[in-house]
Amino acid sequence: MSTETLSPDARPVAGERRAPRRTPEPIPFGRVLLVELQKMFDTRAGFWLMASIVIASVIATVVTVLLGDRDSLSFDSFAAAVGSPMSIVLPVIGVLAVTSEWSQRTALTTFTLVPSRPRVIGAKVVDVLAIGVVSMLLALGIGALGNVVTSLVTGNEAIWDISAASFAKIVLANELGMLLGLALGLLFRSSPAAVVGYFVVNFVLPGVSGALASSQQWWADHAGWFDLNQTRFLLFDSALTGEQWTQLGVTTLLWIVVPFLVGLRLVLRTEVK
Repeated sequence: MSTETLSPDARPVAGERRAPRRTPEPIPFGRVLLVELQKMFDTRAGFWLMASIVIASVIATVVTVLLGDRDSLSFDSFAAAVGSPMSIVLPVIGVLAVTSEWSQRTALTTFTLVPSRPRVIGAKVVDVLAIGVVSMLLALGIGALGNVVTSLVTGNEAIWDISAASFAKIVLANELGMLLGLALGLLFRSSPAAVVGYFVVNFVLPGVSGALASSQQWWADHAGWFDLNQTRFLLFDSALTGEQWTQLGVTTLLWIVVPFLVGLRLVLRTEVK
């Protein structure tokens, strides 16, 4: 047992002011971004969901080459074929980016290590949007490869009929879908409930809206101000008018911004167990 004692100079002196404890610096936002991005790949479900982006793009391209009319295939044909599975897979990524914290029971650890919950949610939003852009660029590259292969097989000149503006609108449409999934994830904080909610909004409500439009002239004339899908889907294959862009903004506010803010408030105020 040590018998060392403090020297008189090392002992605290009555009335002496101690140096204030140094406050640790906050975790850099860039590190939070990387950690949240890594968490989206850590689980098997997350890994295969990300891998399904590549797998679905390759399958859609191969099927288009094998079954499509090769003499009339163009870059737009491959973009449409690849875009269909992307519009389903990408929003689910937005949902799981939030709900996995509760389903995997990591929310307590996450919000303890980074007490500022808005920073964590902000990192998730940035990561989701970045994954959406990278996924669409990857899908575009696979579609372009399919277009080149078709040109080599048929001997026809490849048709590149998608402009940068058209591609930007397709990316915007998919990003809105991912943000809708993320907003529902914040609102429900349950993967099954948020996924079901997303499919209801995207596949059930359009049918209800169509039925109302066929029976009510008022709804047929004004559905664009309330139905997010009616205006969002125009981004895939149409040039929007000024009124349609305004309708897109209004429906985005109703179906994405408001649920996101309500869900964010619940996350900020709810006790994590």
